[in-house]
Amino acid sequence: MTVTTIALDVGGTYIKGGATGPDGTLRTTGRWPTLADRGPDAVLDSVLAAAAELAERHRPAAAGIAVPGIVDEATGVCLLAANLGWRGLAVRERLTEALGIPVALGHDVRAGGLAEARLGAGRGSRNFLFVPVGTGVAAALMIGGRALAGSHSTAGELGHLPLLAGGGACPCGGRNCLETVASAAAIARHYAADTGERDVTAKEVGERAAAGDRSAVAVWHTAIEALAEGLAAATTLFDPERIVIGGGLARAGERYFGPLRAAVAERLAFPRTPEIVPAELGHHAGCQGAALLATDLLAVRTARQAHPRSPSCR
Repeated sequence: MTVTTIALDVGGTYIKGGATGPDGTLRTTGRWPTLADRGPDAVLDSVLAAAAELAERHRPAAAGIAVPGIVDEATGVCLLAANLGWRGLAVRERLTEALGIPVALGHDVRAGGLAEARLGAGRGSRNFLFVPVGTGVAAALMIGGRALAGSHSTAGELGHLPLLAGGGACPCGGRNCLETVASAAAIARHYAADTGERDVTAKEVGERAAAGDRSAVAVWHTAIEALAEGLAAATTLFDPERIVIGGGLARAGERYFGPLRAAVAERLAFPRTPEIVPAELGHHAGCQGAALLATDLLAVRTARQAHPRSPSCR
């Protein structure tokens, strides 16, 4: 098999990476520690080392990388990634210099939305909302196969919509942000605060809620209601035909999706309630999206080489 691209998805704990075939689908995957606790330079070194390892192994023609935070895909700069310690880092330039091949940079959630649009639960939907629910809550509004970035590259921060009350302080500096109640991390945190029991995951809280644990029922219900508020607001603004829920909670099944669908429908007066479905690509979505960005970049460059503009058109 001829591998054409490599891809990286940089998270706060691990860097996920892989290689693709000519169709842009990930064929092989791996992961490396991000080493964020050692500072921003260590994170960059880890990314460069992972990319170099993949490049040495697969001899790619292009690379894609997806990173969190505020990402300007047009300039190839990560403007801010708080959990990586990056600020104004020219990621695309650094990887291009290190690898000697074209590099595409994308936002991790927008890249995940692209992957779900082409290969996952967004297939067949022209306009949909991709919402990963994990440590935080984010979103990518997919319109005609492309993610809306916004005028300042910050579109999709669903988790920072303010609720009326109940969430408390948020790491973003605000208060009562949606993700302080609706995220998987918030579910685990609020259950621990109610019960004094530590190290219980959001998945386990959901299982305990299904079994009738009163504290778990309350926390689970509150998280679903909070997310429903955000999804109803997004539906009213953008009218998506589908909402694709990613992250760990997407694997919770009907005990999560049943109440969520009902809660969203209750909040919508005139907009049609969108279809709400689990994502299909799981934790590989961001890396797969980065691979697709690399494949797209390679296709554009190949087309330009095949059909150069005439001197009169320059």
